[in-house]
Amino acid sequence: MASVEIWHNPKCSKSRAAKAVLDDGGADYTERRYLDNPPSAAEIRDVLGKLGLEPWDITRTAEAEAKELGVAAWGRTAADRDRWIEALAAHPRLIQRPIVLTADGRAVLARDADGLDALR
Repeated sequence: MASVEIWHNPKCSKSRAAKAVLDDGGADYTERRYLDNPPSAAEIRDVLGKLGLEPWDITRTAEAEAKELGVAAWGRTAADRDRWIEALAAHPRLIQRPIVLTADGRAVLARDADGLDALR
């Protein structure tokens, strides 16, 4: 595996677990601490396409910032999509982690066993 990027938060146990899978597999990867280097709205759109998910699918709705923004009450339609993406770009803490961009052009939300298995 080469040219891999992990959107990583070192304080998150799930993020550390995904990084360990990459390390154990000898992957050549770049660690992007996305809280310090947030993705743009365009990058989020690209990743959503690769994940096959919508922005509300990767939003951490229990975070204090999400509650302050009131995202739980936001619509979940195509017309609402840009609002969600802009919120994720402006508040990267709301992005589910870790997201791994693979060398073959896929993206994996590596939060659970299935996601981690996709990295092996």
